[in-house]
Amino acid sequence: MSDSESNTPGKRRSQREKKTFKPFTSIDQSKNKRKRAASDAEDVDSGLEDDLSDPADNQVEEDEGSDDFQAPKPKPKATRKPKAKTGGPPAAKKPRTTKAAVPKGAKTTGRKPRKGKGGDDAFDATKITKETKITADNPLFNATMNPSAALQSTAEDFLESLSQTPGPAQAELINCILRACGCNDSVDADEVMDYDGVVDTLDTFTESLKQENSPIYPLTSKLPVFKKFRKSLSEFLERLIASSAELGSLYTSDLMATLQTWVIAMSSSQIRSFRHTATVVALEVETALCDVAAAVDKEAEIVGRQREGERKRKGSKGGGREKEFDGKAAEVRERRTKLAEFLKEFVDGVFVHRYRDLDSNIRAECVRAMGFWFKKYPGHFLDGAYLRYVGWVLSDSSTQVRLEAVKSLSSVYQQSEYIGSLNHFTERFKPRLIEMATGDTELAVRVAVIQVLAAIDEHSLLEEDEREKMCLLVFDEEAKVRKAVGRFVKGVWEEDVEERLTAKKKPSGKDKERAGIKVFGSLLVKWGRALDKTVADTRADGDGADKESLSSGEGNSRARNPQVVSLMGSTMQKGRTALAVEALWNEVDSVSDWESLLDVLLLDHSAGGEEGTGGTRGRKGHTKQVAEGSAVDDVWRLEEVEESLLLEALLATLTRARAEVVGAKKGEEESVTSDMTRALIKGLPRLFIKYQTDENRIANVLLIPLLMNLDMYLEMRMMAAYASLWDDVTKQFLSHSSLTVLKHSVVTICHFLSATSLTNTNSTKILELEDELSSSLRDAVAGRDEIEVASFTEDEVLALGAICARLATLAGTRDMTSWTDEDEGGKQSNAWDIMMAIIERGRLGYREEEQMIEHALNVLNLHIIWKARGLTFAADPSADEIQYRDSLKEQRESLMEKLVEYAVGSQSNTAEGVKRTAFQILMNLHVLFCPTETVGPDDASFPIASLSLSLDDEVQYRCAGFIQAEIERYAEELDESTASDHKGSNVNETSESEDEEATPAKGKKGKGKKPTKDDELPVNTKQSRSNLEQEYLFIGVISTFLRAIRAGAIHVRHGAVLLAHYGRLGSTFDECSKIMVDVLREEGMGNGNPDVVVSVVTQAIRDSFTLVLDNIVEGEAHTVALSKQLASSFLIRGAQLSVVRRIDSQYIVQIQTNLLTWIGKRLATYENNKNKKSRKIAITFFRVLIPMLATLDSRDALKIKAHMDQVLAQAKVEVLATSKQWEPQRAYEKRLGNVMSKDKAPKAKGRKSKTSKNAAVVTSDEDEESEVEGLMEATQTTAPPARPRPRPAYRSAAPAEDQDHVTETDDENHDEVVGSDLHVTPQGRTRVIATYGSIKSPSKSPSKKSQPAVNGTYNAQKRQRDEEESATDEGGSPARGTQSSDIQVRRKRVRH
Repeated sequence: MSDSESNTPGKRRSQREKKTFKPFTSIDQSKNKRKRAASDAEDVDSGLEDDLSDPADNQVEEDEGSDDFQAPKPKPKATRKPKAKTGGPPAAKKPRTTKAAVPKGAKTTGRKPRKGKGGDDAFDATKITKETKITADNPLFNATMNPSAALQSTAEDFLESLSQTPGPAQAELINCILRACGCNDSVDADEVMDYDGVVDTLDTFTESLKQENSPIYPLTSKLPVFKKFRKSLSEFLERLIASSAELGSLYTSDLMATLQTWVIAMSSSQIRSFRHTATVVALEVETALCDVAAAVDKEAEIVGRQREGERKRKGSKGGGREKEFDGKAAEVRERRTKLAEFLKEFVDGVFVHRYRDLDSNIRAECVRAMGFWFKKYPGHFLDGAYLRYVGWVLSDSSTQVRLEAVKSLSSVYQQSEYIGSLNHFTERFKPRLIEMATGDTELAVRVAVIQVLAAIDEHSLLEEDEREKMCLLVFDEEAKVRKAVGRFVKGVWEEDVEERLTAKKKPSGKDKERAGIKVFGSLLVKWGRALDKTVADTRADGDGADKESLSSGEGNSRARNPQVVSLMGSTMQKGRTALAVEALWNEVDSVSDWESLLDVLLLDHSAGGEEGTGGTRGRKGHTKQVAEGSAVDDVWRLEEVEESLLLEALLATLTRARAEVVGAKKGEEESVTSDMTRALIKGLPRLFIKYQTDENRIANVLLIPLLMNLDMYLEMRMMAAYASLWDDVTKQFLSHSSLTVLKHSVVTICHFLSATSLTNTNSTKILELEDELSSSLRDAVAGRDEIEVASFTEDEVLALGAICARLATLAGTRDMTSWTDEDEGGKQSNAWDIMMAIIERGRLGYREEEQMIEHALNVLNLHIIWKARGLTFAADPSADEIQYRDSLKEQRESLMEKLVEYAVGSQSNTAEGVKRTAFQILMNLHVLFCPTETVGPDDASFPIASLSLSLDDEVQYRCAGFIQAEIERYAEELDESTASDHKGSNVNETSESEDEEATPAKGKKGKGKKPTKDDELPVNTKQSRSNLEQEYLFIGVISTFLRAIRAGAIHVRHGAVLLAHYGRLGSTFDECSKIMVDVLREEGMGNGNPDVVVSVVTQAIRDSFTLVLDNIVEGEAHTVALSKQLASSFLIRGAQLSVVRRIDSQYIVQIQTNLLTWIGKRLATYENNKNKKSRKIAITFFRVLIPMLATLDSRDALKIKAHMDQVLAQAKVEVLATSKQWEPQRAYEKRLGNVMSKDKAPKAKGRKSKTSKNAAVVTSDEDEESEVEGLMEATQTTAPPARPRPRPAYRSAAPAEDQDHVTETDDENHDEVVGSDLHVTPQGRTRVIATYGSIKSPSKSPSKKSQPAVNGTYNAQKRQRDEEESATDEGGSPARGTQSSDIQVRRKRVRH
C-alpha cells in the first residue's frame, strides 16, 4: 500500500483535500477501512436529519484557518483538468484501488470487483434480478443495491471515468436512474448527450413500461432487497455531488447539465415510477448542492475577511498578495453563480411542479426536502419566495404532506438569526397553524404544530388571544396534545411570574415558589373562563357558562337527582384542573411541588387583604387562629376562585406524585408516601377547619385522606390525631346535605375501615356514627304519631331528606340491616317502620318532599338487597333462619305494594321523580328474585330461590304503559330543545291538489328536512348539560325495563313499546332497541317461540308507522330503519355472512300479511274519508315491508302477492300506475316478483344442481344487500329471467323484457318522471313472469291463460288497464296501451 501511495503523490494530495470536505475519509485508510466508514455513515445517515458531512465540514474549515483553507482550493482547479485528459494518474490509481481484485481493462467494470468483494456473501446481482425483474447491468445501480458497497469509492471512480470518457460515464449515471425507476431500457453515450431528443427517448421508454401491469420500482417496493435502497441512493448522490465539487468537475463538466435535462424531463412523466424517482433524485441532488453552496458561502466570507485584513495590514503597498485574494474571490464568485443556477434550475423545473402532484407521496417528498434546504442553506431558502410553498401545503388533504410541512417549519424558527425574514410568513399563515393545532383531524399533526407554535412564541410573534387559544389545549381530550402544549404554557407561566416579581427588588426562593403558585392559579381561572365562554358561544341557547363550571367538581348537587350524581363515577375522576396538572407536571415547577402548594393553601389569604374578591369569606374566624403570624404578601395573595382551583390542583398533584412512585424502588415509594402522610397529618385538620363551610371545597378535602398511609398514625403513636380525623370526616357527613360531600365522606370512611391495624378505633367510631344517625332520625320525627299525614315545615323536610340521603349513601357500601331492624326490644319504632311511614307520604304528591321520598325508597331497597344477601341455603333451616326469611318476605311484600302503587298505580298523586325511582326499584327487585335468576349455571339453586317473585300480566302491561309515557315525556323535552323553524314543517305539505308534478317536489322537500331534524336532535342534547342529565335519567329507566325483559321478569312482547320509537330519540336509545332485536332472535330461534316474534314485530312496525300517520314523526325513514333491524332477527349469520339458522318462512309471511291487512284498513278509511294527504303517507308503508322479504321463497312471495291484491281490492283503492304516490307499492310488488323469479328461473334450463346452488348464493347476497340498500339491488336480481331474450320464437316476450329493463331504470332514477314510463311498469313486471311461464311450457306464443297459472295476476292486469284509461283524471298522462309501451321499448333500445 505504501508503494502505491509513494508512486502517486497527486492522489495523496487529493485525499488530503477529501479529508477537508469529508471527515469520515482518512488519508492512511485502507480500502477495507474506507468501506467500513462508508457503511457506518450509511447507518447513521437518515433522510430526516442533516448529513453528517455538513457540520463536520464546517468545523474542519474553521479549524484550518484562512491561509491553510484557501491554499489548496485553486490548485485542484488548475491541475486536475489536464490530468483528466492525459489519463496518467488514473492508470496509477487503478492498481491501488483494485489490488485484491482481478484487473480488467474497462473502466466501468473496474468498480465491480470493489462491490463484489465488499458484499461477496450478502449481495447476489443475479438473484436480485430474478426477484425484481430489474437487470443488474449497471454498476452504479448495483452499488446502491449492495448494502456493503463503498459508495465513496464508487463516486470517485465515476468522476474519474467522467473526466476521461464523459459520454459513457453520463450514460451510466442516467441508466442508473432508469433502473431505479424500474425500467430496463438504456441510453448510450450519443443519446445521453442529445438534449433535444430526451423527451422522445423517454416516451419510447414509458410506452414499453406501460405494457407491464404493476412495474416494480425500488422506492415503493416492499421487497426486502429494497429496504435500504432509498438511503443508499441518497448517500451516493450526496457523495457524488460533494466529490465533484471538491474536484471541480461539478463546475467544469456537463454532469449537472445532463442530469438536469434528464431528471426534469422524467419528473413530468405520466408514469408514476419515473415521476417519483426523478423527483427524489432531483431533491437529493438539490440537498447535496445546498451543502456545497453553504460551504462556498462560508469560503467566500473567509476570503472576504482575508482581503480586508490584507488591505488593513499593508495598506496601498500590498500589491501581489491582494491580487491573489482578488483572484480567489473571483473564482469563488464564479462557483457561487453556477451553484445558484443549479439550485434555481431544480426548484423551477421539479419542485414547483411536483409539490402539488396528484400523488401524496411525491408531495410529501418535496415538502420534506424543502425542510432540509431550510436547515442546510438558510441564507438562500429562508425567504418568502420559498416559505410560501410550505404555507400552502398546510391545507393539503393528505396527513403525510401536512405533517412534513409542519416538520419543515420546526427547524425554521430555531434559527433566530433569520427571524426577521420570517415575520411576513408568520403573520400570513399563523391563523392556519392555530387552526391545525386546535382542530386538525390527525393527532400527530396537532402535536407537531403545537411545537412549531411554541417556537414561534419564543420569539414573541403571537398575540395574546392566540396564546390563550393555545393554552386552552391543556384541557384537550387527547393526552398527547395536553402534554405537547406544556412547553408553550411554561413560557406563558414564566413570563407572568417575572412580571409579578418585578415589584420585589430581591425575591427569595420562597417568594418565587409562591408567586409561581399564584400565577398558576390565576392562569387556571383565566383559562377556565375562556373555555366556558367558548362552550357558551357554541350552545344553541347561549345562556353562558355556569358559575360553578370553573371548578372541576359537580357543583351544587343538593338540587340534583340522586341518579345524576352517579354520573361522577369514580371519586378520583379527572376534572379540568387534574388534566392541566397532568399536562404541566414536567414543565411547570409549581405544579409538581405539592409541599409549597399545601403551605400556600394553609395561609389565610383574606386577613387584612384589600385585593380579594370583595365578598365576605365566611371563614375568617377560623383562619385567623390558624394562620397567626403568617404574613401574606400581595404578590401571592389568592382570590376565592383561585383558592378553589388550587385546592383541586393539590388533590391532583398528590395523586400524581403518589402514582409516579408506584412500581419504583421499594424505598422510594415508601419514602414519598411517608413524607406525604406526615405533611397531611399536620395540615389536613387545618384544611377541614378552613373549608368546612364550603361544600365544593370540603368535597375535595375529603378525598385527601385516601392518599395517606393510615398505619403511620399507629407507628407515630398519634391515635388521638386519627380519632380527630374520624371526627372531622363524620362531622362533614352529618352536617352537609350535598350528595357529592356525602359520597366522598362514605368513600373516606370505607378507607378508614380498611385499615386493619386501627380496627379498635374504627369499630368505635362507626358505631358512634350509626348511633348519631339513629338519634337524628328519631329526633326528626319525634312528637308525631302519624308521620304519613303529619305536616312538616320546609326546614323539617330538608332535614329529613338529608338524613335519608345519608342513610342511602352509607347503606350503599355497608350492611346496615341490623341497624334498620333494631327496635330496642319493642321500646321504640325501628328505622324500617319510620322509613315506611315516610314513604307513605309519597301518595300526597308534595313536590318539596320528592327527593326525601326517593332517598327513603333507596334505603329500603338496599335493605332488602343486603338482607337477601344474608340468606342461607339449608335442608333443615333453624328457627332463626326461618324467622329471618319470613321477615324478609314480609318486608319485601310491603315495599312491593308501595312500589306498584307509586310506579304504575292509578289512584296516587305521586311526583314524577318518585314514580321513576319506584319503577326502577320495582324492576330491579323482580330481576333479583326472578325465578330464572335463582338457578346457577350448574343447575344449583341460590338461597333466594325460596323467595322467587313473579310479576302478573296486568302489572306488566302497566309497566309497558309507564315506559310509553316516559318516552312521550322525553320526546316532548327533545322537541322543546329543537329549533322553532322545524315545528311548522308539516304545515307546508297541506295541499288540496294531487298534481303529479307537485307531489315529487313536496316529497323531496320533506326528505330534505328529515335528516336536518334528526341530526340536530343529538347535537342540541350534547350541547346542553341539562339535556344530558335528562337523557341519563331517561336511559336509566329504559335500560332497567330492558334488563327486566332479558332476565324474564317482563314478557318479551312488551318490548314492542321500545322498538316502536327506534330512530326517534337519539343514538343511545337506538342501541337499547338493538338489544331488543337480539332478544327477539334468541326468543324465536333459541327458545322456539316464533309466535312471540310475529306478535312483537307486527306491533312494533304498526306503532312506529302510526307515529308517521299521526304526523308525530316526519317521514317513514325511522320505520324503514326499524324494519331493517327487525329483519336481522329472522336469521343467525356465521362466518362470512353465511346463514347458520333462520326462522321458518311461514312466520315471516304471517308478519307480512298481518301488516298488509292493517295498512289496507287504513287505506280504506282514508279513501272513504277522502283524506288524500293521509292516504299518500299510508302508501309509503310498502317501503317498510321491503326489507322483511328476506329469506322468502317463491311460494311465500306468491302468498303475499295474492294477499296484497285481495287487501287492495277489499279496500277499494285504485292503484294508479302513473302516480308517483304509488311507487312504494310498485317497488314492493317488484321485489315480490324478483323473489318469485329467482327460485324458478333456473328450473327452465335443466341445470338443477348447479344453478340451484347459485340461486341460493344470490338469495343470500340479495338478502344481505336488501338490509342496506333499497330498490337498487332489485334491478340486479332480474338477470336470470332475462336470459331467454334472444330467442326469436317469442316475439311478445322480447318487448316485455325490454320493458322490464325500462322499469328498472325508472325505479333507479326516481327524479325522472315520465308518464309513459309509469304506464309500462306494471306490464313489464307481469310479462317477466309470463316469460318465465313461456320458458317452462314450450309453445310458440305465450297465451294469457298461462299467466294466472304462474302468478294469478290476470285480474290485476285488467284492473291496471282500467286505471290507465282513467289516469288523466288524476293528472297523469293519457293512457295509450301498447303504443306508449312501444315508444318506451324503442327508447330503451336506443339507449343500449
